[in-house]
Amino acid sequence: MNQCPIKPFDFKMTRAVIVSGWGINFCGHTLLALGEWYFHVDGWNSRPWFMREEGYMRYRRENNKREIRRWILNIPDPIGAHAKLVQLLAEKWQWGILPHNCVNFVEEVVKAGGSNAGMYFNCPSIEPFA
Repeated sequence: MNQCPIKPFDFKMTRAVIVSGWGINFCGHTLLALGEWYFHVDGWNSRPWFMREEGYMRYRRENNKREIRRWILNIPDPIGAHAKLVQLLAEKWQWGILPHNCVNFVEEVVKAGGSNAGMYFNCPSIEPFA
């Protein structure tokens, strides 16, 4: 991505979106939703993905995923969150299953925005993103 479609004011509608996992992944998967845009990491060594609402619906349909829950997140410093998102979108993500995964991607963005929200066990289907 050469230019981020998100601006700092878009962090007024920040959500952690939890969807079902695949195969033996009972923990599910976490995406960052900012208005109509969705961001997530998926893969061992790849750049983060981004899509609009229609892309998210297609992603769910084609990957046989169901939405489990949306957590509303308060971002006191949208400029900090925006800067972190732009940084992460430009880098490859080194997937580490539980210690460095989709949850950590969302946590890094929201923590840069001054939020304390996150997960302790990195298992979105069984714990709150709070």
